[in-house]
Amino acid sequence: MTTQTGARQHGLYLDEFHVGDTWDSPRRTITDADLVLFAGLSGDFNPIHTDEEFAKGTQFGTRILHGPGTFAIATGLESRLGIKEGTAIAFLGMTWSMRAPVFIGDTIWVQETVAEVRPSSSKPDRGIVTFDVAIKNQRDEVCQGGQWIVMVERAQDRQAGATGA
Repeated sequence: MTTQTGARQHGLYLDEFHVGDTWDSPRRTITDADLVLFAGLSGDFNPIHTDEEFAKGTQFGTRILHGPGTFAIATGLESRLGIKEGTAIAFLGMTWSMRAPVFIGDTIWVQETVAEVRPSSSKPDRGIVTFDVAIKNQRDEVCQGGQWIVMVERAQDRQAGATGA
């Protein structure tokens, strides 16, 4: 298993992904502005996110970032790895669970591990990579996690070999 940190200049092709490969994204501290901007963008003004006095009376004791807001920020952190830059064809789906709240002041990051690599049986120029993804906080606790399924290009020389050209 290989663990890498940082960004790449270009994405990996299908045949460059290997089960167990792991990447850690850059980290990012969640701000009040993140919460307010996501509330405005999404239209979700639930008081657990926007009313500190209300939130003080909840199990969390303060406002929390929207679950989808955390996910959205994580997609940006993950994209900074560059491992799919220019080689991902489509995000096909995911399984996802929200396990713990994310608070203003938390620092989150994404850990992504290749769970499965599968060449397409009908299109030799692509395949599917399934990633185990965890959004972690500064205490290394998983706040959200699941799997992301992505269609990825194969390298041109692999395509030529697969088509018999």
